[in-house]
Amino acid sequence: MGRSDVEYQWPEKKSGDRFKIQIVFREISVVLALLGLSLPSSAWAQTGTDAKPDRIKANISRVDSDFIKANTKTSRDWPTVGLDYAETRFSKLNQIDTNNVKDLGLVWSYNLESSRGVEATPVVVDGIMYQSAPWSVVHAIDARTGKKIWSFDPSVDRSKGYRGCCDAVSRGLALYKGKVFVAAYDGRLIALDAATGAKVWEKDTLIDHEHSYTITGAPRVFNGKVVIGQSGAEYGARGYVTAYDSETGNQLWRWFTVPGDPAKPFEDASMEAAAKTWDPAGKYWVNGGGGTPWDTITFDPDLNMVYVGTGNGGPWNRKLRSPSGGDNLYLASIVALNADTGQYIWHYQETPGDNWDYTSTQPMILADIKIDGVPRKVILHAPKNGFFFVIDRTNGKFISAKNFVDVNWATGYDANGRPIELPAARGEDQYEAIPGPDGAHNWHPMSFNPMTGLVYLPAQHVPANLTPEKSFVQNAAAPGKIGAMLGGNIGFVFNPAKSTPFGRLLAWDPVHQKEVWRVEHVSPWNGGTLTTAGNLVFQGTADGRFVAYDAAKGTKLWEIPTGSGVVAAAATYMVDNLQYISIAVGWGGSYGLANRATEYQNPGTIYTFALGGTAKLPEFVKYQIEGLLQGVKYNPKDVEEGGDIYVAAACIACHGVPGVGRGGAIRNLGYVGAEKITNLKDIVFNGPFRDQGMPDFSGKLTEGDIEKLQAFIQGTVDAIRPKSR
Repeated sequence: MGRSDVEYQWPEKKSGDRFKIQIVFREISVVLALLGLSLPSSAWAQTGTDAKPDRIKANISRVDSDFIKANTKTSRDWPTVGLDYAETRFSKLNQIDTNNVKDLGLVWSYNLESSRGVEATPVVVDGIMYQSAPWSVVHAIDARTGKKIWSFDPSVDRSKGYRGCCDAVSRGLALYKGKVFVAAYDGRLIALDAATGAKVWEKDTLIDHEHSYTITGAPRVFNGKVVIGQSGAEYGARGYVTAYDSETGNQLWRWFTVPGDPAKPFEDASMEAAAKTWDPAGKYWVNGGGGTPWDTITFDPDLNMVYVGTGNGGPWNRKLRSPSGGDNLYLASIVALNADTGQYIWHYQETPGDNWDYTSTQPMILADIKIDGVPRKVILHAPKNGFFFVIDRTNGKFISAKNFVDVNWATGYDANGRPIELPAARGEDQYEAIPGPDGAHNWHPMSFNPMTGLVYLPAQHVPANLTPEKSFVQNAAAPGKIGAMLGGNIGFVFNPAKSTPFGRLLAWDPVHQKEVWRVEHVSPWNGGTLTTAGNLVFQGTADGRFVAYDAAKGTKLWEIPTGSGVVAAAATYMVDNLQYISIAVGWGGSYGLANRATEYQNPGTIYTFALGGTAKLPEFVKYQIEGLLQGVKYNPKDVEEGGDIYVAAACIACHGVPGVGRGGAIRNLGYVGAEKITNLKDIVFNGPFRDQGMPDFSGKLTEGDIEKLQAFIQGTVDAIRPKSR
């Protein structure tokens, strides 16, 4: 059931009869599930559907700002990426609860036919699901049966996958007045007809095609405006966020996150103020300065504000982009804009003068909570830097911050909301910043349950040891400069890390700023969270499980294998009075490209569960690796220089260190056949894997460089190969 290659067959019964049959089967299913019983699996296939184009058009045309606000009272649908405008990911549905969650079973699965990271939460209205997949492919699915309605491929040039740092992912879609909005990886914003998948309009959002801008975030739509930001701070991008008319695609407003060339007129007063916090001696504008708002954009309809989380500096190393220091506004900040005009209102900078890739682009939650007994409208935020923030969302004033993992760059925040930094964190020597650049919390969504008062947060540590570059030249492809051959500019050299990685699920009390419970996982890079009025928290894990926990206590109540590591967050919704839970699974992302915690490598898959479901899981495919590489001839003198080329060409970001680890979404070159490495030039020069995201290094590498790469790959494997007794 639910295979994407099965054409839909419409039932012959009249629509009225079909609807009655659906209701009967769903209600019987709920009753039986509560009794610990279930219908035979064939019953699920007999319920029919109303997923015809005219019905889809009528229902999705109802989705607007009023619909999304009204849905928060019931949580019956999941109409926007974070469920509601506050992006709480808290569902009021409670048909599934702590007592019966053990009876959850699979209803259907759907093959996304993808092999990279799946990071999007599905959006669902009236039993019609929309899911974005790698390379910005969109799927419309009948949530009753798991059958494909239509799919849309924006035809992103996959040989340009290298333009993004962290996999060719999409973090979600937006619905509004009969349209589906998707931001394509290559920078286009596209509106599709929700009923047919036909393209309605398309806009190029990029201001510069020379540098490597991409889009991986989900668009947000409110009051007829579609808002989107970009990625690319490591590659010479200047961050900005833009609003487009949802009907026509015409640009309505744009706000830049960092200032441009001070010799030119500033776009507005906020840019003029920001320029005073940057040192022009660094000529930061040559490579844009960074600050790209690549994920979180949150709308408050009551205050008519849009909150934008901004990204890291470009390069990371502040001494290179702004030699005399400075806060470098508006990097690593939450910024409030007028939703109608895009005009700056206020900002709070979580990491002044960011030096460690501590973005503030992680999902934020809008909540109304009591602080010292006084009701406050707040933003709850856990960015990369390891501190949990509570900020007044009416004015941007700092309320509190507390580290939710161990950190070594600051001891805390003072009463004015500024970090108390440790001097060594900005020194000239090698330093292992904790958290590392992948963050104590990355893009993986957190959720807030007002019944427990807790935030459910995927926390982690991915070690990284950095040394500042001494002689940095922008856009120079220097040996050992990571990704420099493909446009990378971070201003640091990576060294072997010493600290221990971890991944955990935290239940965090934002009022008292303390951990209430935790679950330790076997690896970093676990999925986002969903919480419900059934006193439940759902999370997928890096080691390939989908798990339900007691929201108050953290006790594990149910789990099921998923055949691949999970990074996305789940959604829950009602169809015909039955509560469903859907999770899109597919391993990848910046950590997942080169690392893994499962023995399987299944295609991207959506799993949908309900009480009494009895469908079978798809077959799980073992991750295939060959023995340690051997037999490639090389000159040992070329190993060190080959390593510098391996880093500069960003091979290390995708393939990892040869023979160290088993690879992630992309193969580790220490475990491929010798013929591939022997014939490496046929792969890196206009090779056969370009349609899977492999760059073409023609004109960037020479055949002599290839020989040195071969030496590094085989030489590294030989150095770590277990010695035979």
